[in-house]
Formats: sequence, C-alpha cells, structure tokens
Amino acid sequence: MTDAALHTSADARAKRNVAVLVAAQAILGSQMPMIFIIGGLAGMMIAPSPALATLPISLIVFGSMTTAPWLSALMQRHGRRAGFLIGTLGGATGAAVSATGLWLDSFPLFLFGSYLTGIYMSSQGFFRFAAADTASDSFRPKAISYVMAGGLISALIGPQLVKLTTDATVIPFFGTYVIASLLNLIGSALFIFLDVPKPPVPEADAPNGRSRMELLRDPKIAVAIICAMVSYALMNLMMTSTPLAVVGCGFSTGNAADVVSAHVIAMFAPSFFTGHLIARYGSIRIIAIGLFLLACAGAVALSGVELFQFFGALVLLGVGWNFGFIGATALLTASHAPEERGRVQGMNDFLVFGCVTFASLSSGILMSTGSDVIHGWTAVNIAMVPFLTLAGGALIWLALRPKTDFA
Repeated sequence: MTDAALHTSADARAKRNVAVLVAAQAILGSQMPMIFIIGGLAGMMIAPSPALATLPISLIVFGSMTTAPWLSALMQRHGRRAGFLIGTLGGATGAAVSATGLWLDSFPLFLFGSYLTGIYMSSQGFFRFAAADTASDSFRPKAISYVMAGGLISALIGPQLVKLTTDATVIPFFGTYVIASLLNLIGSALFIFLDVPKPPVPEADAPNGRSRMELLRDPKIAVAIICAMVSYALMNLMMTSTPLAVVGCGFSTGNAADVVSAHVIAMFAPSFFTGHLIARYGSIRIIAIGLFLLACAGAVALSGVELFQFFGALVLLGVGWNFGFIGATALLTASHAPEERGRVQGMNDFLVFGCVTFASLSSGILMSTGSDVIHGWTAVNIAMVPFLTLAGGALIWLALRPKTDFA
C-alpha cells in the first residue's frame, strides 16, 4: 500500500473523530464563555473584596492546571473517552455547586464549584491532542485546527444563553450555572462515538522516552510551551477583566456579553484556515504573527474605553491567541515520540494553565489598582509587555538555530 493510501485510511478515522470533537467543542465548550462572562461579575456580587472578584475564574484555571497531569496519565492508560467523561462529570458537578454557592450566598462554596469546573476545562484542552492521535502527519495541523474551530459555535451559543439566563431567576446568574450543568450532561453522550484507540501497553523492553527534564531541554518543546503559556495567559488576563471593565465604564452586562462573544468568535473562526497556514508556512511564522496580534490588542485597549475599542481589542486578542496557541500546539505535537505523549501533554497543560491561573488572579488585582476602572484596565494591558517580550525572544532564538527539523 502506498503512503498516500495509508494516510487516506488513517485519516478516515481521524475525520470521524474530528467531527465528534467539533460537536463536543461546540456544545460542551459553550459553558466556558458563559462562565468567563459572568464569573467575575458573580464574584463581585458575593466576594468579600472587589480584588477577589476574578478569584472564581482563577480557581477554574487552577483546577485545570492541577487536573492536567493526572488526567493525561489516565488517558494514556485508559483512553481518551474515559478522560473526557470524567471532564463532563467535573463540569456538571462544578456548575451545580457554583449555583448552590450563589443560592446560599457562600463565596467559599462558589469557589469550590469553580475548582471542579476546572476538571472540565482541563479535559477540553485535550480535545486538540485527541484530534491529532489518529491523524497522518499531513492532516494533523488541520485536525487540530478544525477541532478548535468548533469553538466558533460555542461562541455564538454561550453568550446568548447568558443573556437569556442572567436575570431569569431571583438570584442573578443562578440560572446560567444550572444551564451549564445541563450542557455537560447532554454533551457527554457525544463521546460514545469517539474512536481513539487506547495506547498499547508497552513491552518491558519498549522505549520509555525522555524524562521531563530532558524534554524541557529540547529547544522546540521548550519554545512551544513558552509560546503556549504566554498566548493563553495573556488572552486570559485581558478577557477575565473585560466584563468588569465594560460594565465599570458604564455599559451593560449585555454589552459585555457581546464583546466576549466577538472575542470568542475571533478565537475560533480563524481555525478553519490556521492549520492550512501552519502546513504551508510552518509553526514558527504563525506563532510570531499571533504574538504580534496580541501586542496590537494591548495597544488598541490602551487607546481608549469606548465600546468599539473594547470590541477591536478583544477581536485582535482572539485571533492572536488562535495563531499563537494552535501554532504552539502543532509545534509541540511534532516534537515528541509516541511513548512521550502523555508525559509531554500533561506537562504542557500543567505549565500553561499554571500561568493562566496566575494571569486570571492578577487580572482582578490589577483591575482594583488605581483610582478607577480605567486605571485598572490600563494596568492590565501594560502587564502584557514583559511576557510578549519573553515569548518573542524565545521564538527568535529558536528561528535562528540551525534549520534541522522545524514543524
């Protein structure tokens, strides 16, 4: 059988899995824009201090960070389906506990629900890796990109559900968390159709792959992780504080939902062609464009606080995240052996979501600095500069190394 025929056979399964994962990204993923729109506003409502308003979002990301290593190891042993079902269980339970926290006016309980929601967020992060598991080398960047594109539908569904449910109950936002819990229960049925084989049990003499420290010393892996950390963390830093900034500048919760909706659309809409661009121009160039767009987002945000400036900044932020994060993911998946998959992916998401946790917590603190919301919003955007410098410098360093095998 020719190489082309082998790729066609393998990609038939991969395309089926991509379809399942796109649907999961669309339905299950809807809860994430919902929670990111209302998390800080609900936190502001019941938190003992305004500086803690974004702590619920930080706990979601912290939950994702601490879940990623053991969930990756579990999927390496028991398969993707088991890990994704655990994720939906965490999401359903977390949203239900958060709703109870709102009902009882208990900030600690609300935070615990947020942490449990992080289990779902962690499992969602592995959708992109699952898309690559059964794909040929040529189809892999496209598979990752298509799955990320499923978020475009979630960007349309989630904010609209926020508008419908925010004031649907006596306690604001309670209904939104109830709907988020139901989405997990409904979406879990999709994974029945997922066909990703369990990794084979390694023979006693099979290669075990490199240790974590050896993997981190690989230039491509190190730079891929750095760029993924910076892309995701800066996106989260700005997005987490956006609803607070929009409402604080005199606009409505509906306006904030529309801005976040435009942002999430911008995050995922480019995914229809990001994979093609990576296949044609390489990961490094696409990551570089992503970092540049993130810098542009900060510049637009610093130019003023009219509604159109919020929209412009958040759209640029979304596209920048898409190029930076998908490019880094493609670079990472092309830089390790199959037996290193669980170790690399768990380590990557632990580090990425560790930085995102720090960013989301910092977002609330930065927003509470200064004399008003505008000063806080300015501080958030200035804080992006050193991290963009770090990622840009690392990418230039990698690009200037001998051209051996860049993805």
